Amino acid sequence: MSSLAERTPRAEAGQARRRSTASVVQGAVIGLGLVMLIGGFAVLALQYRPYKIPTGSMSPTLASGDTVLARTGGTVGRGDIVVFQDRDWGNSTLVKRVVAVGGDTVSGDSGGRITVNGQRVPEPYLAPVELGATAFSVTVPEGRLFLLGDFRENSLDSRSHLDVASGSVPVSGVKARVEAVIQPLSRAGLERRTPAFDGLGTPGAHQPGPLLPAAWTSAGGAVLIVAASAAGWTVSLARRLRGRRLTS
Repeated sequence: MSSLAERTPRAEAGQARRRSTASVVQGAVIGLGLVMLIGGFAVLALQYRPYKIPTGSMSPTLASGDTVLARTGGTVGRGDIVVFQDRDWGNSTLVKRVVAVGGDTVSGDSGGRITVNGQRVPEPYLAPVELGATAFSVTVPEGRLFLLGDFRENSLDSRSHLDVASGSVPVSGVKARVEAVIQPLSRAGLERRTPAFDGLGTPGAHQPGPLLPAAWTSAGGAVLIVAASAAGWTVSLARRLRGRRLTS
């Protein structure tokens, strides 16, 4: 009898240790999940801003009404799609593609095709031109950018402001670089870097920043938290049910 009485506390002590170990593991997993969730969200909140595309001038790349995520800070290169403001353009928030930087000589024909520093730039993302685009040829002042829409036939861009600084805008007017479409869901996805301007040397278009890794990290953290919490609840329920069967 005494032997049975001695074994029972030992068994209960072993179960308590297992419960304690499981609780520690669960807490560690939830803690890791919180770090991942908060860390990923912090990167997104600090480096990215949402913007709504106001017109169809960037079609078919970006449609009117699309909501995009754009990365703040950093440099700008040829081929980047940027969000900017300029008082000479009405001080509205606009979205266009950088096709030339300070010191470049850029020209365009009525078909919407451009030449930068004597090199024809292949632009597979352009919308077809039917009625004829505006022909031009300018040299971009230092510290400024020449910006065009992908829908050259229907875009009020640098060609419409050639009388002011050769149609360029200051680099300081750029607010962010567009990296992804988030709405509507049917068009959601990363905006891929274009290699169209690579033959011109630096500065070229930028690769996407930490948007995708940060989003996956945050989502992974949320999954860990839910999974660890569900596992703990399931184990606790199983113990209670087992205890009821032993006492019945």
